[in-house]
Amino acid sequence: MNTLSYKTVSANKNTVNKEWIVVDAEGEILGRLSSQIAKVIRGKHKPTYTPHVDCGDNVIVINADKIKLTGNKLGEKQYVSYTGYPGGQRFISPKELLAKHPTRVIEKAVRGMLPKNRLGRALYRNLFVYAGPEHPHAAQNPKTVKF
Repeated sequence: MNTLSYKTVSANKNTVNKEWIVVDAEGEILGRLSSQIAKVIRGKHKPTYTPHVDCGDNVIVINADKIKLTGNKLGEKQYVSYTGYPGGQRFISPKELLAKHPTRVIEKAVRGMLPKNRLGRALYRNLFVYAGPEHPHAAQNPKTVKF
């Protein structure tokens, strides 16, 4: 048996084939949609997945303001931030965040599912979230995907 034909191929930024994908978030559940988006951004859906390389696709999420949360999470879940000053801990619920910045709920969910390192920060730049049905990435010829 010729074992030389079974070499493991490791992708790099020159050999990666990155595509553009559009996902409609209307009526979707936040966590389930976010985990699928994180998987596509990371590149785990491809046979050429390499853990230390950005080999995932660019994802465009439209209708982010029409996302759903199950149970009582819309009012009871809390996003925590800290200003850096004493007594500067701030809390905001998804209901308030959707009213102020509808795209940030999906961005926070997906960012939490990516690695917490240099690669994760680079992968996060492949996510584009828009509140309405329009997006400015028509020139990339994105394909629509239903999860």
